Amino acid sequence: MAKTSSRLPTKADVVARTPDPAVREMLLHLERIGIETPFDRFEQQKPQCSFGLEGTCCKNCHMGPCRVTPKKPRGVCGADANLIAARNLLRWMAAGVAAHGARGREVMLALKGAAEGSLDLPILGPEKVRATAKVFGIDAPEKSVESLAGEIAMILLDDLCRTLPGPHRTLEAMAPPERLAIWKSLDILPVGAYHEVFEALHRTGTGTDSDWENVTRQLLRCGLAFAWSSVMGSAIAMDCLYGLPKRGRISTNLGAITEDTVNIAVHGHSPVLVSAIVKAARRDELIAEARAAGASTIRLYGICCSGNSALAKFGDVTPLSNAMGAELVLGTGALDLWVADVQDVFPGIMDVAACFHTRVVTTSDSARLPGAEHIAFDHHHSNLDQADVLAERIVRRGIAAFGERQAGKVFIPKARMDAEIGFSVENILETFGGAAILLEHLRSGRIRGVVNLVGCNNPKVVYEESVVRVAEALIAHDVLVLTNGCAAFALLKLGFCLPEGLAATGSGLASVLEPLGLPPVWHMGECLDNARASAFFRTFANASGEPLHTLPLAFSSPEWSNEKGVGAALGFRLLGLDSYHCIGLPVSGSAAVSRFFYEGSRDVLGSVMVVEPDPVRLAERIITDMDARRAALEWPAAGAANPRRLTGLQGNGPAHAHPHDPSTDHDHAHDHGAGSHHH
Repeated sequence: MAKTSSRLPTKADVVARTPDPAVREMLLHLERIGIETPFDRFEQQKPQCSFGLEGTCCKNCHMGPCRVTPKKPRGVCGADANLIAARNLLRWMAAGVAAHGARGREVMLALKGAAEGSLDLPILGPEKVRATAKVFGIDAPEKSVESLAGEIAMILLDDLCRTLPGPHRTLEAMAPPERLAIWKSLDILPVGAYHEVFEALHRTGTGTDSDWENVTRQLLRCGLAFAWSSVMGSAIAMDCLYGLPKRGRISTNLGAITEDTVNIAVHGHSPVLVSAIVKAARRDELIAEARAAGASTIRLYGICCSGNSALAKFGDVTPLSNAMGAELVLGTGALDLWVADVQDVFPGIMDVAACFHTRVVTTSDSARLPGAEHIAFDHHHSNLDQADVLAERIVRRGIAAFGERQAGKVFIPKARMDAEIGFSVENILETFGGAAILLEHLRSGRIRGVVNLVGCNNPKVVYEESVVRVAEALIAHDVLVLTNGCAAFALLKLGFCLPEGLAATGSGLASVLEPLGLPPVWHMGECLDNARASAFFRTFANASGEPLHTLPLAFSSPEWSNEKGVGAALGFRLLGLDSYHCIGLPVSGSAAVSRFFYEGSRDVLGSVMVVEPDPVRLAERIITDMDARRAALEWPAAGAANPRRLTGLQGNGPAHAHPHDPSTDHDHAHDHGAGSHHH
């Protein structure tokens, strides 16, 4: 396998090459006034620990830490590199299951409370309740929506928390039968999410499971628990309680911040309290209080997934940044209140907020920030019924902070972009007139393939560059792109989610989307909405009668950075879809574990993990693999690529690129080093 460069980007590289001019402007501004960002802290961490990058450091007991090398190939207990790398990865995966599962449980409890009437919450997704009940086999005309919602909540909670072995009802009701047969044959069907996390921590403890292949089997069980409980179960509860996404057009990027308004950012992943904050910010009484304080109104801004979720369900939220860019948003000095719930809320935000007037409020017992005010649901969720009261207190904190804003410290870049949002399987099928029509576009080659392009950001590559370069190459080759979560912000900000973006697509994709006024990239919401993307993929399998692993579909998270990213990629790999990345897993110190993930899983799952540090070459590999699947299905070849690139048309990158020619395909390297970077 080819060796790739280990050079990591510098902050100067980010300033020079990030595709978003607002990011560049903020980095330079914050440097001038002496405020540190994640990009400065990344510089300070170099050189990174090679044992950590290779996955060969074990801290699971206190006889270590043990760091294995060819000269000292075993730790104190006798564990070798294969076992250490597999155990480390399993613990990551367990953390990912817990992360999405914990915040999903909050929504499931809220759905149960709304169904029982113990919470004053309307069930805004009755059509989703009925559709889900039908899939679960519990629908009956005489049952009310509330009754069905209560039954659904209990099924989801049972799949999440089960300890008594039994069928995982969500998985067995919704997974493709072909996949179910494979998972049963591999003996990787989960008991329940809680149990598989419990078991993962148990078997990676001192002197327990010493067979790296058996550890990997548990990793696959956790992958299924992640995909079908932590993600799918949570997404079902959200759609039942808050309704399906609604199509709309919004403005985004830092130039969308207004100075004469009370500005409140919602940051994190949990929608329950955020939905109440959206409702409170619309109240005439609180808007009148804001005006009395000198503001024109109250505005909400989205950071990370809380904003994406509320935006898709309710509107009234302006998306600004993913987690990595949160401190750049704070650095504008224009945010009055920062509301942080759970996950991807870096502790560094407190240092930046302290430089301005911005107050920070935390809303979950799981996620405290030293120095922040805590207005939250308690550990037992016994005060879920107080969401409206808590939301009112929070909004009033923002109104009070508005009067403390220091005008001389406000710095707002002008960069701003409109974007279309709110895509769901339901409204897509309605727009096209059914799955058969979409399948015909795919079969004909007008749509070459479909990619779910998602993931967090990682300073090991230039901020947002990889996501953007992959996206622009894909759409130029007639590949339809779905996006959600942190990666989506880059595409929202740079025009990919507007119909005008069709100027940089292939003629086939343009012929499909232009008559319907659709953009080349469809924003599906927050990171949980990987469930929406996988459901969209399954519509093609159902309509064609072909297994998922044979279709020109793929998952890509070029800049992934955390445990949930491992789970997201594995969830799609378990469906038989290849995953594509610019950053590798920390397993390069283990030849066996590396071989399993990069090659061997083809025989087991029908899919592999592809790592190529150069995003343009990564996109070429996706396209080549899609063309191979099309050829195997005897489907027509897709048309020639558009030589123009979207960021080039906007002045943010190269206007032209060499069109992909499958006959001259590159010998792509699989990078097993997490720290590699392209030149």
